[in-house]
Amino acid sequence: MESLAGRQVTLIDLLDRLLTGGAVLTGDLVLSVADVDLVHINLRAVIRSITPDEPAPW
Repeated sequence: MESLAGRQVTLIDLLDRLLTGGAVLTGDLVLSVADVDLVHINLRAVIRSITPDEPAPW
C-alpha cells in the first residue's frame, strides 16, 4: 500500500481507498446527569463498496 505521508490527498481519493478496503466504525455514547449514566448506546457501522462480483450479504 502506497504511503500518503507528504502527499496531498483529495476527498474522492480518500473515499475510494476507504470503500475499496472497507472500514468498521465504532463508538459509544453515554448520556449522564450528575454522574449517573442514564443511556448507553453502542454504535457500529461497516462501510464497504458493493460490486457485482461481491454482492451485499443481505
